[in-house]
This record gives sequence, structure tokens and C-alpha cells, in this order.
Amino acid sequence: MGPHSTWFELLPGYEALKDNLQIYLGRRWTWQVFTSTHFEIDHLLGGLLVFLVLAFFAVRYAMSVRKSADGGAVPPPHFCLRNVLETFGDMIFGLMEGPMGAKNARRYLPLVGSLFLFILFCNLLSLIPGFLPPTDTLKTNVGLAVLVFCLTHVYGLRAHGFKYVKHFMGPLWWLAPLMLPIELVSHIARPVSLSMRLLGNITADHKVAAVFFALLPFLVPVPFLVMGVFVSVVQAVVFSLLSTIYISTAIAHEEH
Repeated sequence: MGPHSTWFELLPGYEALKDNLQIYLGRRWTWQVFTSTHFEIDHLLGGLLVFLVLAFFAVRYAMSVRKSADGGAVPPPHFCLRNVLETFGDMIFGLMEGPMGAKNARRYLPLVGSLFLFILFCNLLSLIPGFLPPTDTLKTNVGLAVLVFCLTHVYGLRAHGFKYVKHFMGPLWWLAPLMLPIELVSHIARPVSLSMRLLGNITADHKVAAVFFALLPFLVPVPFLVMGVFVSVVQAVVFSLLSTIYISTAIAHEEH
């Protein structure tokens, strides 16, 4: 297996699927740093794999809670998958409680918690030989960032109606020509920064680990794998925290 090969290449029909998708999704245009590329599906398959794993975890968690006599109020005494998921849930809830309060944190925990787990497991996938992290490509990151961008404004409109739109105009009507472009640029910059930050950090970490694996695959890469775990967790936390802040700002405009 080469340095850029993945286990997905062993799947039957892999090459045919990639060539067919290249016809519709391959980038032929060029601009600045963007050059024509052959469409790769390893990141898509990696994201699908993470989704299936998380769906399996969710089913097992629901079954564990349903089988417990107390309805899931008391954690199980032994270490299990349910303990791990509840630990992640408590951590994300604590992260969200500061910016938006306990009430809103409970309301938006399913969204932000799902983002955190998906990004975390996508990042950690890079530490397994033969897999590429889905988050080291803009295909994944822009999709997640645009999802947060759209939902942020949907929640803002749902919370405040037309008053949410008036926020972009500034406190005085005659400031609208100045404030509207500034607000639009600042909001459009959010998905750009979310996707590019995640892309840069995960790509750099993956490249560093790959270089040391190629030089000496025994013992030497271990510190860089530990650093990779740290980077994976931090980037998932950063993406989730910024998403929480954006949503909190959208639903709290009227209070300011």
C-alpha cells in the first residue's frame, strides 16, 4: 500500500465509482491556488464510515438507556460505551453553557454535540494507517461550515423574526449603507474561517505524522501520534465552540 493509498481501494467498484464521479464533480477550472484536480472519494467514504460508526454508537446508547431500570438517570457502574458518550455529552454541554446558558445549551446540544463527535472521529481517522481524515479537504469542511452558517440565521429568524434582519442595518436607519456591508462580510467570513482553520490544522498534522512514519515507523512517530490526538480534540472543540457562539449571538440579538 502506497503512502496515499487507503483501504477503500480494496472495495469492488472503487475505481469505476471514482471515474464516474469525476465526470460530474471533478474540478476543471483554475483560479489562484486552485488547479484542476481528479476527484477523490476517499474523504467521502471516510466521512460515511464515521457516520455509520456514530449511528451504531447512538443505537447502542439508546438500547442501553432503554434497558436500564432507572431510565438512564444513573450511569452504569462499569466502563462501557454509554459512559464514554455521556462524558463527551457533559463536556460539550459545559462548553456550551458559558456562551448561551443552560437552557439554550440543552436545546442546541444535539446539533453541536453531533458536530463535535463527527469532526472528532473524522480527525482521529487520520491516526489509523490506511485512512485519510475527511476533514483535511474542503469538501467536508465547507459542508459543515455552511450547515452552521445556515442554521445560525434560521435560528435567529425563528427567535426574533424580522427584527433579526434589522440587526444587520445598525441601530440608526442612516447607518444602514455602512453597517450592512460590514455585517455581511463578517458573517460570510465565518464559514470561510471555520472550514479553512480545520483544513489547515488537520492537513498539517496528517502530513507531519506521515513524514515521520515514512522515515522510521517504529517508536519515533509515537509523540506525533499523541500530538495528533491533541490536535484532533482541540480542533473539534474549537469548531463546536465557535458554532455555539454564532448561534448564541443570533438568538440573543434582541437582548443587546
